[in-house]
Amino acid sequence: MSLTGLLQQNLSSGVPYHLIRFLPGKTPLSTWPPVVFAIAGYLLLIFGIQEYMQTRKPFEIRGLSQIHNSMLSAGSLILLALTLEEVVPMVSKHGFHYGICSPEAWTPTLETYYLVNYYIKYVELLDTVFLVLKKKPLTFLHVFHHAATAVLAFTTFLGKPSMSWFIMLLNLTVHVFMYYYYYAAAARKKIWWKKYITTMQITQFVIDGLAISYAAFHHFLATYAPFIPNNGHCTTSKPVAALGMFLLAFYLYLFLGFYGTTYIQPNSKGQKLSIIQICRTFVGI
Repeated sequence: MSLTGLLQQNLSSGVPYHLIRFLPGKTPLSTWPPVVFAIAGYLLLIFGIQEYMQTRKPFEIRGLSQIHNSMLSAGSLILLALTLEEVVPMVSKHGFHYGICSPEAWTPTLETYYLVNYYIKYVELLDTVFLVLKKKPLTFLHVFHHAATAVLAFTTFLGKPSMSWFIMLLNLTVHVFMYYYYYAAAARKKIWWKKYITTMQITQFVIDGLAISYAAFHHFLATYAPFIPNNGHCTTSKPVAALGMFLLAFYLYLFLGFYGTTYIQPNSKGQKLSIIQICRTFVGI
């Protein structure tokens, strides 16, 4: 039996329909007001805790952090396997363009997985709570990335872009390794490949951007210049696509800056590096 079949056999009868399908107003966090309230609450909470901790000693929460990170790593791996099981046969049968552009590529099963992934983004907000409880510094990259990614996952259901599985697969792959690293760090194990997590994240954003550009290019031709050979329309809403492209570009900019500051700047003899210089170093030019 497939993983999906096993999951449906054991869970489908006991899980309310609005928790496995996105139903605005019924599914939790399925409309803008609660999403905005949740993100605002996240920001108020972390900065409130940060202020509270100024005169207090850091909490020792290694055990709790290990549980949190190991669950996210394992959960990402399971969701990755489930999504691959759904996507690989579809792409093998119909092709990559169908998989990222056809409205039929948004399947009921994938919608359930998107919903699980969406809720995981709120669980990941605990990353920041643990940081402030340990009195670790907060960076704009960390806070913005966590908050914006939850919002981006929500907008997926508004535009229903067919390529959502592709974006999610890359993200889950990175998170399997990233949260394992955080688990190992909390257990005080030495991990030599920390640098490559950032490399994976940057590569993820580049591949995401290429996939979105491919879809946008063919959709534009099919809509406005059908006389030019193209592969046809791609399903999504323009505002959602624009938001996704903007956030991915901004993520790429922020993570390249982090990569340069953390892994290149210390060896640059104090010279301030531009994003172009960081990119050239990153790709080995």
